[in-house]
Amino acid sequence: MIRFSRWRTQHHESGVELSEQNGVRALHLGSSMIQSAMRLTAPNDLELAYTRCMMGFLLFHPDPANILMVGLGGGSLAKFVYHQMSQTKTTVIEIDPQIAMTARNYFSLPADDERLQVVIAEGGEYVASHPASADVLMIDGFDDGRQVDTLCSQDFYNRAREALTRNGVLVINLLSRDKGHAEYMRRIQHSFNGHVVTFLTEIRGNQIVFAFKHSPGKLAWEELKQRAEKLESEFALPFSEFVKGLHKHNPHNGGYLEV
Repeated sequence: MIRFSRWRTQHHESGVELSEQNGVRALHLGSSMIQSAMRLTAPNDLELAYTRCMMGFLLFHPDPANILMVGLGGGSLAKFVYHQMSQTKTTVIEIDPQIAMTARNYFSLPADDERLQVVIAEGGEYVASHPASADVLMIDGFDDGRQVDTLCSQDFYNRAREALTRNGVLVINLLSRDKGHAEYMRRIQHSFNGHVVTFLTEIRGNQIVFAFKHSPGKLAWEELKQRAEKLESEFALPFSEFVKGLHKHNPHNGGYLEV
């Protein structure tokens, strides 16, 4: 028998809803679309495929000191980094205090400490006011199935590049079926001088974008495969599949990924 329940948290006007099915708790924001999910028996694992794919940045930047995330949801990525990467400090920008409260009360998000801080602010404004502050900047901001306008403008992507440290990486979760998708990609390519690679988590599904402040140069596929094997043993995520996705969806010359 499948147990299914759905309820609103205390503040109905925020549109925050929770559901549970087959031992997985999900967060919904104003629609039936799942924004975040947590398996109750493994609360610190990455339940949704796109969140696992976003961690693919480790292939390019394996030891970030500072990660800046825009969009908290249930806090899946923040929790994973907190529990798996003890040398990394994470700052999460979330515009809705009710979402932050829900993540703490229902999704096992740890309290703020020296390695994790949740800031209630508008993501675009925060990014613009913190240049050269993040080794990795992760953007996961949706409004009813579309990118939040302030998080996909040309100016925002310009500011995102400025917010990165010299070898920094921007990681974006896009929906490939979003009508604005092609324009978002043009803007990212423009802001990052073409130093961009992508792969799809599934057909017509999420597209994960990695944009580099400076080109990492030609990356040998064999080197990426070796990195993937090492990371898989450390984090138990399918990094070898990420490399296959990069190979499938990006231009490459012989044995190299050109960024």
